[in-house]
Amino acid sequence: MTKMITIITLFICNLLAAQNSNLTVKISGLKDNSGIVKVGLYNSEQTFLKTTYKSMISEIKNNQAIVTFTGIPAGEYAISTFHDENNNGILDKNMMGIPSEDYAASNNAKGFMGPPSYKDAKFTVDKDSKVEITFK
Repeated sequence: MTKMITIITLFICNLLAAQNSNLTVKISGLKDNSGIVKVGLYNSEQTFLKTTYKSMISEIKNNQAIVTFTGIPAGEYAISTFHDENNNGILDKNMMGIPSEDYAASNNAKGFMGPPSYKDAKFTVDKDSKVEITFK
C-alpha cells in the first residue's frame, strides 16, 4: 500500500511540475561589461518594485546578459532590471533620489517622472517564454 501511495504522489508531482515553464530574459544595450546585472521577477502589481517573486544576477558579456528563471507557474509577471556597475548589490541613486545606474523593465516600459508601472511592464507566461529588454 505504501508503494502505491508513493507512486501516486510522484505521478502528481510530475504533473504539477509539467505545468511550470522556463522564462529566459535577454538583456542588451548595456554600456559596458563592468559589474553585474540584477533581474527581479514580480508576480503582482502589489509587489512590483517592492518584493521580488524571484531574482537572479548575471555577468555581462559583449554588453549583454541572459538569465533563465525555471519552474515558473503560468500567470502574469513583470521584470525590473538594473546594471549594478559597482557590484554593490543596490541601485545607486543621486542626492535627489534619481537612479545613477541604468535600469529597465519588461516591455521596455518607461515611467514618466518615476519608475515604470506594472501595467506597462506586465506580460503572461503560459509556456516556455523569452523576454528581451533593451537598455537605452
